[in-house]
Amino acid sequence: MYSLAVRHHFMIAHSFAGEVFGPAQRLHGATYAVELEIRAVALDRHGLVADIGRLSAMLRSVLEGLDYRNLDDDTEFKGVNTTTEFLAGEIWRRARVAIGAGALGDAPAPAAMRVRLDESPVAWAAYDAEL
Repeated sequence: MYSLAVRHHFMIAHSFAGEVFGPAQRLHGATYAVELEIRAVALDRHGLVADIGRLSAMLRSVLEGLDYRNLDDDTEFKGVNTTTEFLAGEIWRRARVAIGAGALGDAPAPAAMRVRLDESPVAWAAYDAEL
C-alpha cells in the first residue's frame, strides 16, 4: 500500500479527571506534533496518493478547531478526558469528514488513514483505521 504523510503542530490547555492522572488533573498545556498519513492501494493518474499541498492544508484546517484552546471550556468535550489517545481519534474523525467533503480534490478516496500525536520526543499515541 502507498502512503503520504504530512506534519503540523497545535497547542492546547486541558485537565484530566481521575487520580490515575496525578498532577495532570490540574490545568496544564500541551504542544503536540501531529502526523497525518493516508494510504492508498494504487496511485492516481499522476502517480500520487494525493496532492501534498491539499493534504497539508486539510490538516491545518482540521487543527484550527483545536489550536490555542482550553479544551475544558469546549462544550463538545464536556466530561471527556482529552488524552493524547482520545485526541488522535478526534483528529482522525475530523480529517475523515474533511476528506468526505472534498478536501483532497479529485484524488481517489484513500483506503486508510493514521493520525499520530507526539506528546514529547519519547511518547506518542496514534489512531489508525480504514476509511
